[in-house]
Amino acid sequence: MKHAFFSSFFQKGIAVLTSSILVFTAFFPFYVAQAASITDAADIMSRLAVNQASDHEIEFTTPTGVASGQTITLTFPSDFDGSNDPQGALDFSDVDFLIDTVPDGICDGTAQTLVASGATASQWNAVFSTTENRLLTLTSGGASATVPVGAEVCIEIGENATGGSTNSQYINPSSATTYSIAVTAGASDSGNISVTILSDDQVSVSATVAQSITFTISDSTIGFGSLSSSAARYAIGDTSGGSSEVEAHTLTVGTNASNGYTLSLNGTTLTSGGDTIDAIGSTNTASSVGTEQFGIRATASGGIGTVSAPYASTGFAFDSAAFPDEFAAATGATADTTYSIRYIANISANTEAGSYSSTLTYLASANF
Repeated sequence: MKHAFFSSFFQKGIAVLTSSILVFTAFFPFYVAQAASITDAADIMSRLAVNQASDHEIEFTTPTGVASGQTITLTFPSDFDGSNDPQGALDFSDVDFLIDTVPDGICDGTAQTLVASGATASQWNAVFSTTENRLLTLTSGGASATVPVGAEVCIEIGENATGGSTNSQYINPSSATTYSIAVTAGASDSGNISVTILSDDQVSVSATVAQSITFTISDSTIGFGSLSSSAARYAIGDTSGGSSEVEAHTLTVGTNASNGYTLSLNGTTLTSGGDTIDAIGSTNTASSVGTEQFGIRATASGGIGTVSAPYASTGFAFDSAAFPDEFAAATGATADTTYSIRYIANISANTEAGSYSSTLTYLASANF
């Protein structure tokens, strides 16, 4: 009887233990690698209007990374065209690929070397394929061409890539709606990036700037006083004249005309009835005491205006034969230029006596 009891108890114990093992095994989980979604994904385009060529700056963070020999793919919707740009079909030279181990939302990572095929261990193959080059595949060439876990990827396509303004671009779809670009990275990471194409992405803004020119003369009455054959005289604002060269008055000119302005001079030499004091003429000439001379010279400050020949040098001129003669000019829109005007008069011992005067007209004309 004891043997039977212990045998029965032992058999029941084995049954309970076996059942417990089975239950434990049934509830023990099996782990399977799961796909991860890319994060912080965006496509910054240079144009969003229908049928326009556009750059793409595609950024995303890959949670799992991309190992040696694995790929990154971008699949554009069927309405995008990567084969019909005037610069030609897209190829690897139209692409920049950068990796940033510290994601910051800026396309500023380490640039990767791209080739059309035959990538070495530190290079990536960049291949456009399918209809109208809508699929871009970046394939790691080896152990030195990988994307670390949690790194940020930036892929530039178009004129924003190294190579400049002659790069090919994708042509936007002809319909205005939202499109989705599919992204895969490595063995398990994937996601989509939505972009909205508009019928028109530009706003026409108009404004008018009125034409303007300013012209002022600081003093319209100047004089030499009494002239002498033994010394040069210089005009000043109080009409009494002086023996030292000084500024008689100023002219100030400014304009917003795209082609600047012209300041011209017209008038006569010093005249008394039928008598005259000779004008110096078209050549810039130094003072010659005892010789009849009437002349002008100027200097300029501010703006971009300049004094014209023959009035721009240290001597004097008065080219009445060419009147109205160009006296100064500016070649473009300019802030005010101030011209400091200086006048000289010399006479000979036999210059006729009399009261001499001259009326000079300065004309400023904008070249719009």
